[in-house]
Amino acid sequence: MTGSGWPADDHVHSQYSWDASAGDMEATCARAVELGLPAISFTEHADFGAWRPPPGGWSWKGTVRGRTDEHGRFMTEPLHVRAYVEAVQRCRHLFPDLRIRCGIELSEGHRFPAEVAELAGWGFERVVGSLHALPDLHLPGEVVEMRGAVAQRGLLGAVRTYLDEAAVMAASDAPFEVLGHLDYPLRYWTPEAGPLPWADLEEQVRHVLTVLAGSGRALEVNTTRPMEMLVVRWWHAAGGQAVSFGSDAHAPEHLGRRWREVADAVSVAGFRPTTDPTAFWSRT
Repeated sequence: MTGSGWPADDHVHSQYSWDASAGDMEATCARAVELGLPAISFTEHADFGAWRPPPGGWSWKGTVRGRTDEHGRFMTEPLHVRAYVEAVQRCRHLFPDLRIRCGIELSEGHRFPAEVAELAGWGFERVVGSLHALPDLHLPGEVVEMRGAVAQRGLLGAVRTYLDEAAVMAASDAPFEVLGHLDYPLRYWTPEAGPLPWADLEEQVRHVLTVLAGSGRALEVNTTRPMEMLVVRWWHAAGGQAVSFGSDAHAPEHLGRRWREVADAVSVAGFRPTTDPTAFWSRT
């Protein structure tokens, strides 16, 4: 597959995301042109609520922007929407041949309808719905970030809880069009835990995919870690109509990572590009 046949990267972060200290919107656009991507979607984080700390406290990779309250809960820095939108407009002027979408990654949007409604007026072109936090096992009404969920529930328990919550979000009327990184908790799966127990997880994963297909939304293949193509085949079997590709890049050099191998595998799983190279890939 040549660069001209590559899919759009529909999950990208720049310096406007609270956890993208190495982000650079202009450099990311330049990298997209260099790679020959037809389009990119900046999907800056929109996270709400307060995350209880994991055992041992917070330990972030790189610099993050936010604050910790008197209970040790972390609250991310709010997205500065106006500055972000203006930066996208500048990049569109600098890179007229690149389709640049202005979007957001909406965390647990089904749990925060009021906060989500405040963002609706900006007319974002791509909204990725994601889960980054799960209910606290011990304190009703509180949430923990994934490391805390693993500490409370164990690796497999955290994965199962994540899938349950993903099904709830997929069934909701939260305004997102793509379910982001369904395999997110697997980033925390350690070699010591052994192989992933897909036989044990199949029923839950298929349920999420069936609910998602019924909602008319797309499934993201996030390339931060190679998604199991078994899941994409299950998505096809569930009646899923579209696949989105997302590098989840938080720095320019991570844009379009693993693009060739993942696009080839998704094609084999039953999804192909349409006549619009900037669009989702569609089922065949």
